[in-house]
Amino acid sequence: MDGQTRVVDLLDASGSFFEPARTAFPGAGADDWARAALLDPGAAGPDGAWRLHFRCFAVARPGGRWVLVDAGVGPAHGPAAGWAPVPGRLPAALAEAGIAPADVEAVVLTHLHEDHTGWTLDAAGRPFFPGARYLVQSEEVAALDRADRVWDWVVAPLRATGQLHEVTGAHRLAPGLTLLPTPGHTPGHQSVLVERAGADGRDVFVTGDVLVHAVQLAAPAVAYSHERDPAAARASREALLERAVRRGALLATAHLTRAFVEPSVS
Repeated sequence: MDGQTRVVDLLDASGSFFEPARTAFPGAGADDWARAALLDPGAAGPDGAWRLHFRCFAVARPGGRWVLVDAGVGPAHGPAAGWAPVPGRLPAALAEAGIAPADVEAVVLTHLHEDHTGWTLDAAGRPFFPGARYLVQSEEVAALDRADRVWDWVVAPLRATGQLHEVTGAHRLAPGLTLLPTPGHTPGHQSVLVERAGADGRDVFVTGDVLVHAVQLAAPAVAYSHERDPAAARASREALLERAVRRGALLATAHLTRAFVEPSVS
């Protein structure tokens, strides 16, 4: 996507979720599923399987620098190996886009789940983006169990190198680039507003896991069974979608099989 600011989608992996879509979204009705099928037909797999992508986004910055939003599923031995389609191909996707790891000045982690933090380290256990600041909400770090594999994969090593930057609330990372708290999926989940990033100068909201399937775009009240706080997640989702509609913005989605979609409100 090209405009005054470029937002590049980077597909790290694709695969089927470990449970059927109707199990993951038990509150969705027949009309919701029908609308979801129109919005993202690629998500429908055989026998009710949920086919999804695992996607990161890169935002162009002056001087050939980049901000990356999320870090994918990671290498074969990373924390996501128990359920996600590892190894991811983010290193290849970056190279195809002409982005070297050293060109990444910041990595925004929408949250600390395994499939969004995988390329924090490379296959040898070194920081994959050696000069980057990693920005995460302080509430997200505080809520992470130290027994969680992500702690030793992300929090501990980035604290050791001085690369972990905890922020609180809305945070202006750079002109036209703002981190927005969108809690619920996890306690400190955040999304990213990239202003005037579309081909026609439209704003782009990088959603993270505010919505993880088109059924939540078709019916924002539908909860995902793996949300930490479904009520808060619904409030964040509805507020983000309403804001996107008001601004005429696009959504950049992590898990839909279409990278950029139009928002909708019920």
